[in-house]
Amino acid sequence: MGPTEDLFDGQPSGLPEPMPRGSARYQLAAGEPAKVRHVEGYAPFIDFCTGCGVRAEVLASDPERLIAFLRTFGGEIENDGTLSAAAAVFAGNAIARLRPDAEWTAYEGASPMVGNRHRQFDVDRLLVALRSADEESVRGFVSALLDWAREEVDESPAMQPVPVSPTSGQPRYVRPDLPAAIYYSPDGEPIPYGRQWGDEGPDPDSYSVDSHPERFAGLHVVARALIDHLAAAYDVEVHEDPVQARDILIDVRDVLHAVRVTPRRSGAAPLTFVLTGYPGVVVHAGVLHDFPFPVCGCDACDETAETTAERMEMLVLTVAAGGYAERYPVGRRRWSEYALTAFDGSGSESGSGEPPVAATRLHEAEIRLRDVAGPWRPWPLRGS
Repeated sequence: MGPTEDLFDGQPSGLPEPMPRGSARYQLAAGEPAKVRHVEGYAPFIDFCTGCGVRAEVLASDPERLIAFLRTFGGEIENDGTLSAAAAVFAGNAIARLRPDAEWTAYEGASPMVGNRHRQFDVDRLLVALRSADEESVRGFVSALLDWAREEVDESPAMQPVPVSPTSGQPRYVRPDLPAAIYYSPDGEPIPYGRQWGDEGPDPDSYSVDSHPERFAGLHVVARALIDHLAAAYDVEVHEDPVQARDILIDVRDVLHAVRVTPRRSGAAPLTFVLTGYPGVVVHAGVLHDFPFPVCGCDACDETAETTAERMEMLVLTVAAGGYAERYPVGRRRWSEYALTAFDGSGSESGSGEPPVAATRLHEAEIRLRDVAGPWRPWPLRGS
């Protein structure tokens, strides 16, 4: 009989139900799902610690020692799929223990995350990254983790924008056909993007490889189709001019086209599409948030044009439906925060951080969001 999984607060449970990435009709949830802070399945890691002469309960309460242990024994852990999964669960539980507002979250087709609404950690990727990181990077991560643990708990309620349902007769968006192509490795073997890695996770060397960025060229076609749909369905102004790329906050190079779509309604969030030579697309929503597509094109992340297009469509159609909210400043550190509730009811997401913006623009954003006073409004339909 294995060790008892009682090193963290509360009864252990399974991971939360993954938020689906497919389509569904939007409807309000019957109630808030229970928070998951203690996930089961880490008994093999306790046994491994015992075999190494280390008490697992010490690692559970000391993140610095835990990180050092995972780094020291990362090779042995990674070579055993069961042990690797157990170590990831243990690490996630230890991170959740650091803050009362931390919890596990899961999305369909993605690794589970643990953290609060201001910061989340992918523990599966953490275990892989620790093996190749240098000492300075590890110390920086531990310091950031401890700083996060000491931050004051944000008592302000989470933003919960509610998108409107589509009306009868409203034009429906249809994704254009994406170009089909087969991409090959240096050895001449076809690369199955989207399903390259099994239970063991990505090859550590694949994080620095971006072998075929041209597979994302279809995102330009999707962006144009979304712009055309917005112009057909909503009462908007469309301006295409390279100067519109100034809306983007992050560093964007090789700008090919920039299009700003502004709804003719006070309190509705504008969208700016910047098509890059990577090829990729960056969408600026509202006043303080950029969304890059793809987020990362490296082989380890294994994104495809189809999955990336789906995320871009979800963002754009959700903003137009009024399922988007922004807030600034948040807390003592004056972070910016966003929240999305998918237009089709398929899930929600949020994020926050320190906006990389000059003080003048931050002040303007603060005034604008104060006038909005809540989630951004749905876009007005054309002809309504």
